[in-house]
Amino acid sequence: MKRVLLAVMAVSSLLAGCNLIMNRELHIEPGFIAGVVDSTDAGVFINSPSILRDSNEFVWGGSCVQAEDGRYHLFYSMFEAGPGKPSFTDSWLLSSKIAHAVSDYPDRDFRFTNIVLNGAAHDGDSSAWDAQGVHNPHIKKFGSRYYLYYIGSRDPGEEPEGSPGYGVSKRDRIQQSQQIAVINVDKISDLVNGNFIRPEKPLLSPRTRVKPDHVLNPSPPGTVAKPDNLVMVNPSVTYRPSDRKYLLYFKGNLWDPHWRGVHGVAISDHPDGPFEADDRFMFDIRMPDGKLASAEDPFVWFHAPSKRFYAIFKDFTGRFTGTGPGLALLTSLDGFDWQRSINPLFSKKEIRMENGTIVPLSNLERPQVLLDDNGDPLVFYGAISISPVGGKTDGSTFNLQVRIQEKTLR
Repeated sequence: MKRVLLAVMAVSSLLAGCNLIMNRELHIEPGFIAGVVDSTDAGVFINSPSILRDSNEFVWGGSCVQAEDGRYHLFYSMFEAGPGKPSFTDSWLLSSKIAHAVSDYPDRDFRFTNIVLNGAAHDGDSSAWDAQGVHNPHIKKFGSRYYLYYIGSRDPGEEPEGSPGYGVSKRDRIQQSQQIAVINVDKISDLVNGNFIRPEKPLLSPRTRVKPDHVLNPSPPGTVAKPDNLVMVNPSVTYRPSDRKYLLYFKGNLWDPHWRGVHGVAISDHPDGPFEADDRFMFDIRMPDGKLASAEDPFVWFHAPSKRFYAIFKDFTGRFTGTGPGLALLTSLDGFDWQRSINPLFSKKEIRMENGTIVPLSNLERPQVLLDDNGDPLVFYGAISISPVGGKTDGSTFNLQVRIQEKTLR
């Protein structure tokens, strides 16, 4: 009897240990980068192999995958900068394109190769749904194929006098026309070399257009705004093993009385769709007045060792992190019900250098993560501006690559 009891206790202890491992949440943060920080009359400048920039263009959000050639391929947004060019606030809508860079390392030494995708008007099709520009790429590998998700938009033209969209600026008309699409290929070289079929129509479009005024094609009065209100942008796609579904998370906008970034999810049996959007709001954390806390740019993944989903995204207010604006970390068991993780601050708005220097940031956005086969996070990629980005014309933004480490208290 004693031996039986000891055996039962041993098995119980083992199962308890396995359960602890399965339920242990990730505790992660960006690590440190090598490089030199210089202060000039123009501001702070970082020279580092972990930074990708272009003095003639704005460089923004990037997404990375290790391909069949063993190298690391970064797909990122690039748009016009320089004297006489529109400021950042307008340029990303007017001229964004998707560029490609490659490296032998996941966290440094990326070098530009070519533009993978322009707005369709660049190739002569001004009527295409993505004629004006393409933006915010998200590259994933599912099975043996690669999927490049992105957002596109076009200017539908001026609305007639007396219509709800009359007087809406070109910039805002383009922004209100944003939708999500996907390109899939057998090999990364096909994507880089243009051997793919450009989507003739979006993968997902907004289902509601609720705004009191200055809105294109508004929904009927009394319509309740869904998560994909007005725009459908910033796709992040992951696989759910429990039911073999693909979950595509997206951002929409509510107007109450200012922009508020909210999120939803669409579901499919295949990574290239068709996807059906759910009506539930994701990342449902509320402000003291009961309104959804504003956020954007989610990167979502399934972590097999802990059997949990995680999401890193930009927190405008500090309501998610609990400590102030930055990048927040939420977790979920099913991909629908989200809570703050035990350590909800993924990163403050800063870059940490190996020599101990801390560089404060104005903008830390578009988090993307390179994962291993288990979903363990390896490298963080972020869109960065050291000084306020809105009025910039100098192309001083950049993409950061930094290894992810276990979080340390500080």
